[in-house]
Amino acid sequence: MGKFSAAAWIGVYMACSSLMLIINKLAIYLLKVPSTILFCQLISSALVVKFGSMLKMIEIDEIKFDHLKPFSIVAAAFLGTIFANIKTLQYANVETFIIFRACTPLALCVLDYIFLGRQLPGQRSVLCLMGMAAGALGYVKSDDSFEAKGYLWVSIWFIVFLFDMIFLKHAADNIQVKSNWTRVFYSNFLPCVPLAAIGLFDKENEKVEWSLPGALILLVSCAMGCAMSYVSWMARSLITSTAFSIVGNSCKFITIIINCLIWENHASPTGLACLSVCLVSAFFYEQAPPRVASPSQKGPSPSAVALTPVPEQDNAGEES
Repeated sequence: MGKFSAAAWIGVYMACSSLMLIINKLAIYLLKVPSTILFCQLISSALVVKFGSMLKMIEIDEIKFDHLKPFSIVAAAFLGTIFANIKTLQYANVETFIIFRACTPLALCVLDYIFLGRQLPGQRSVLCLMGMAAGALGYVKSDDSFEAKGYLWVSIWFIVFLFDMIFLKHAADNIQVKSNWTRVFYSNFLPCVPLAAIGLFDKENEKVEWSLPGALILLVSCAMGCAMSYVSWMARSLITSTAFSIVGNSCKFITIIINCLIWENHASPTGLACLSVCLVSAFFYEQAPPRVASPSQKGPSPSAVALTPVPEQDNAGEES
């Protein structure tokens, strides 16, 4: 795959990611039922893939036990990340989520060192990490709309996201499938059953506030969800987990601009300045190179064997 193709997939992912956060926030605001919204997005994506396969328009693998086990972990991580994301948007503004998203390299650099055989960050990256931490602290202090539930859910999201970034990168590189659509089907279909149970337990059918704008936004979110699922798997397979996180952070500038233009519920000017510090720091963060094994080292640790992805091609995206 050429460099232009890799850049194109990453560009499409950035566009989808920027818009998806705003669309989800609007859908939650209009319908009040986050679990139901997420269920509709996931089941519609799975059905699109299945019907496309039945019509011979796309190719997916037959359901296999060898795929069910690893993709069940993928689905659990995927569901946990998106569910915590959508619950965060229910109780907090968009910028609160973005500030935590921008700080993920603070933890990912440590996980890269422990599990993926990377060196610790260099001087430039340490300065960037300090900038992220300072921006995050400044944002929390300036958050006039602080709500404990919002910060609880975004903290849960942060922890699940770290596992999601490491394991899904491993899955994208090492689980052999005929096409990317197989990954899309499993990661969307498997979470539907537990998600439906959550919605029923929470009695969301009694809380929903149907309206024409709400229904239209829900349809748009389902279409965007399917596109987002496909392009995120493609982008994830082209670049490393930390680079994927930084791409996601960078595209949030677009989200902030859209959010400020169409939405009254956003951060203060001080909060936006702190958020910009985080995003700029994340943009200039340099991923640490792989560690060089010493001659006395007999082999990699079990955790490295379990999580280290297959070697990436030079045209799969350059590290910043």
